[in-house]
Amino acid sequence: MEGVPTETLTDPTDLFEEHRAMLTGVAYRMLGRAADAEDVVQEAWLRWSSGDRAEVREPRAYLVRITTRLAIDRLRQVRSRRESYVGPWLPEPIVTDFGPSVPDTAERALLADSVSLALLVVLESLSPLERAVFVLREAFGFPFSEIATALERSESAVRQLAARARRHVDEGRPRYDVDPAQRRDLTERFLAAATNGDLEGLLALLAPDVRLVGDSGGKAKAPLRVMETADKIGRFMVAVAQGVADAYDLRFEEVNGGPALVLLVDGKVDSVYQVDVRDGRIACLYILRNPDKLHGLFPVG
Repeated sequence: MEGVPTETLTDPTDLFEEHRAMLTGVAYRMLGRAADAEDVVQEAWLRWSSGDRAEVREPRAYLVRITTRLAIDRLRQVRSRRESYVGPWLPEPIVTDFGPSVPDTAERALLADSVSLALLVVLESLSPLERAVFVLREAFGFPFSEIATALERSESAVRQLAARARRHVDEGRPRYDVDPAQRRDLTERFLAAATNGDLEGLLALLAPDVRLVGDSGGKAKAPLRVMETADKIGRFMVAVAQGVADAYDLRFEEVNGGPALVLLVDGKVDSVYQVDVRDGRIACLYILRNPDKLHGLFPVG
């Protein structure tokens, strides 16, 4: 069958749908926003469905190339929007469910890490090209030769971009424990202490240099600056957590590769709380409350 055009073998819609989850995953890791990722993938579909596929021999590589280039263009466009963002910026949270298609523990851990809030925040410091190389190489394991083709760069240039991106990530990214059971346990204990007004119990769970990052975009109540130190954050949480259990429907979801506490009102997501852990204590607390980022939680592969 060598040399036979792809569309004579498989319906183009089926081919695209076979790769949609992977393309969405690439776009989300590039952009940090599910809505932007969906827009990019939709544009990739339009180009795929209306273009000349007669010479396409490797649909997966071709679709990744289209999606990556569109994501780079979109990333350059949204940079100015983020510079004017009110308060700290965090990625749009996604419910992650890798399912039985990713049974291997090591592979699941890699995928979970590649969408973690901590990593996506650091990726914001990379150039669009560095971010594209990092995502394609580190999260999806694409060979340098294929990345070079996708970005229309030489393989040596791509290797340099990859090394620079990895160095920046290693320098800028805090090191956290990844055990999901430990993270959930600390989240549950944190919730109980805060809602019961147990400041002493809360302080025992927090690292001395803990940070609280709240993302509201100015559209909900949340700190407009990053808070630091256990005492300050503990007192803040005790003050705001009273009545939470009565006012909200609380449940745990896997969000961005780790356990998160989701607060709902009338079936709608109001807030997402997630912690990062270091040495058995909470080292960072994320509070996502921007309604524009919460109304469309959906799985991304």
